[in-house]
Amino acid sequence: MQRFDEARQSIHDAQARNADDFILHNALYALAFLGADAAAMAEQQQWFAGKPEENMGLALASDTEAYAGHVGKARELTKRAVDSAIRADSKENGAVWRANAALQQAAYGNAAEAQQSAAGALKLAPASQGVEVEAALAFAMAGDTARAESLAQDLGKRYPLDTQMQSLWLPAIQSQVALNKKNPAAALNALQAASRIELGVVTFVANISCLYPTYVRGEAYLAAGQGSAAAAEFQKILDHSGIVWNCWTGALAHLGLARAYAMQGDTAKARAAYQDFLALWKDSDPDIPILIAAKAEYAKLK
Repeated sequence: MQRFDEARQSIHDAQARNADDFILHNALYALAFLGADAAAMAEQQQWFAGKPEENMGLALASDTEAYAGHVGKARELTKRAVDSAIRADSKENGAVWRANAALQQAAYGNAAEAQQSAAGALKLAPASQGVEVEAALAFAMAGDTARAESLAQDLGKRYPLDTQMQSLWLPAIQSQVALNKKNPAAALNALQAASRIELGVVTFVANISCLYPTYVRGEAYLAAGQGSAAAAEFQKILDHSGIVWNCWTGALAHLGLARAYAMQGDTAKARAAYQDFLALWKDSDPDIPILIAAKAEYAKLK
C-alpha cells in the first residue's frame, strides 16, 4: 500500500515481541531497497548469511543487481542462491530462483540463456507449480512458443480450480504467446481475467509480485499501437513499488513508459522516461539487448 513507515513500525513491533523470521527480513530488505539504503540492505544480507534461508537473501541480491542492469553479477548471485537452496535441501526454492532468472533474461533479450535457465529449473523441480508457471512464461517471453503452450496446457489441466493459475498465470502466458504470434488483440483479450486480482500476493517468490500480467498487458497495448493505454499499465507498475520491490519489471516499466509516450508523439515525456531508464542503468553491463535497443530509440528522439 506504499505505507513504508507503517510497515517498518509493524516489523519493529513484531521483533520487540521476539517474533523474528525471514519474512520480516525480506520486508526490511525491500524497504531498504525502496529507500536506496545500501547499508541497510547489506545489514539484512548479513542476517541471511549462514542460515537455512540464505538462498532467499542471495536471490534478493540477485534481483537487485538485475534491476540495475548488472546481469553478470545477477547471474553469479542466482547460481549461489540455487546452490545454497540445494544445500539446505530445498531444491524447489533453487528451481524458483533459476526460473525467476529465466524471466529476467528473456525480458532483457537474452533468449537462449533464458530457455536454458527455464529448462534447468524444470529439471531441478519438475513437480513444482511455481517453477512450471515461471518457466512457461519465460519460454513464452523467450520466443519458444511451442514449449510455453505445452506447459500451459499441462498447468491448466492440473490446476483447474486454482484462482491465480486460471486468472493470473495462464492469461499472462497465453497473452505472451499471442504477442509472439503478432496478435495483440488476442493478447489483450487473454488478460481480461487477470485485472481483478493482478495486485495479489504470489506465494512462492521473494517479493510480493512482479506484476507480470500488468507488464505483458503494457507490451500488448504497445504492440496494438495504443500508447495511452500502454502508459497506464507501465505507470501502474511504478506506482506499486511496494508490491514489485526489486523485480526487473520495475526497471523496464520506465522503458515501457518511454515507448508509450513516444508512440503518442509526446517527445518531452518520452525523453524524460528514457532518461529515467538510462540513469537507472548508467553503469549496467553494456551488451544487454534491450539496453542497446533503448539507446538507439532515445538517440532517434533527439
